[in-house]
Amino acid sequence: MQRRSNRFNLKRKIQSFTPELLQECVTLSKKLRYGGNPEHKKNPGDFGLTPSSAPRTAKSLCDTVAIFKKSVALKCLKRGLKCGLISEQVVNGWPQNIWSLTDSGAPIEAQLENSETGVYHWYPMPESDPFSAEVLTSWKTRNVKA
Repeated sequence: MQRRSNRFNLKRKIQSFTPELLQECVTLSKKLRYGGNPEHKKNPGDFGLTPSSAPRTAKSLCDTVAIFKKSVALKCLKRGLKCGLISEQVVNGWPQNIWSLTDSGAPIEAQLENSETGVYHWYPMPESDPFSAEVLTSWKTRNVKA
């Protein structure tokens, strides 16, 4: 097996913006749910998660962007979806990834956890991830307000 030299997925692409995509995303945002992942939480806040018994130190923590409420995490996720910052890859009608910004302007990446129910978890994107710059550029060109 060949080892990946970079831990970031270099194949990620944001779908091209169209009015139809925007309408589809607005519809999906009404059904979208946030589940969270204990590997991305040092302090579980009101997420209802049990901290991982074997934390993986390589995981980025939501705590670093001061998101401790599930309602705030969901709001950030819905905001990215409503402006169409979604991946080209779709599973069972749900985008595999959604990108957004926190209220403080930190780029985040969400992954689909459950394609039957539209449940996602997200995490802050490290500055070392070259795709975070693309998320910031797309955010600005789509005139999204944080």
